Amino acid sequence: MRFDAHMHVGDFPMFGVSLDAPGLRVAMSEAGIDDGVVFHPDNDLAERAVNEIGNVHALFWANPRKDDVVAECSRFLASQEFVGVKLHPLLDGYHPNDPLVHPIMELLREQGGAVLIHCGHPIFTLPWSIEELVVEFPDVPVILGHMGHGNIIYINAAIDVAERQANVYLETSGMPMHTKIREAVGRVGRERVLFGSDTPFHDPLVELLKVQRSGLSDEDLEWVLGRSAEKLFLRR
Repeated sequence: MRFDAHMHVGDFPMFGVSLDAPGLRVAMSEAGIDDGVVFHPDNDLAERAVNEIGNVHALFWANPRKDDVVAECSRFLASQEFVGVKLHPLLDGYHPNDPLVHPIMELLREQGGAVLIHCGHPIFTLPWSIEELVVEFPDVPVILGHMGHGNIIYINAAIDVAERQANVYLETSGMPMHTKIREAVGRVGRERVLFGSDTPFHDPLVELLKVQRSGLSDEDLEWVLGRSAEKLFLRR
């Protein structure tokens, strides 16, 4: 089982990338990805993509600045297709521990599900800022998307946060240092390190090779490439 914990679908004009549901299906097939989670700020679009592709699930993109976000989030999480929440404090412009975020976290506490938070860019998505939210909700699984991204200070900090906080998971996409994946597994355990591609922002085959070349044992690879995310999102 290969499970991609970080996939996008739809248009992202700011970044000059776009991927429709058939294109995502092809990308998954080429990389041997069996399942995964997909998201877009337009949650209806993500839901349509899930229904079209069939073997993927979705995360609800929650912008806490919107008045109806909790009701909408609850409605989507009630469906089998949606298995958690995506937060992007950088793009949507809020601090991770802003009180506006707390009702979303409380909903996850009640209905179940993990939250994937973009991690690795000032000013809103640095690991220490996200940790402020983590300690407020120790019973909600929090995934640090990109595990610090491209800055070694933030990568190290993301691993530090996961080591301190038992409800924190690390996701590998966009983080360039393959050796840090092995370090993360050694420090926080293979069950809390998740493979992600960040397609179409990154190539799934490249992201997959990075994990495969990280120096993990075959058993650890099996967990990072699929079993960890399957257990977290699908509770299997």
